[in-house]
Amino acid sequence: MNLVERYQQPTPKFFKILRNIGIALATAGGAIIAAPIAMPALVVSIATYMTVAGTVATAVSQAVVSDQENNSSKKEKQK
Repeated sequence: MNLVERYQQPTPKFFKILRNIGIALATAGGAIIAAPIAMPALVVSIATYMTVAGTVATAVSQAVVSDQENNSSKKEKQK
């Protein structure tokens, strides 16, 4: 299974929730970084980490696929 096929497969419910949380983290961090007002260095640093963590969580969660049909076909072959 190549990367394009993997991203087209269904994603389990838990990882859909985790993906959405990652998107929210990345968006919030990006908004703080891009704010037109001066922010303390600590806030910008935390926002940078939020953006990176959110992006990684989103990418990894989207790459997880459900293999229910693979499991069901294996069980049928075993019978």
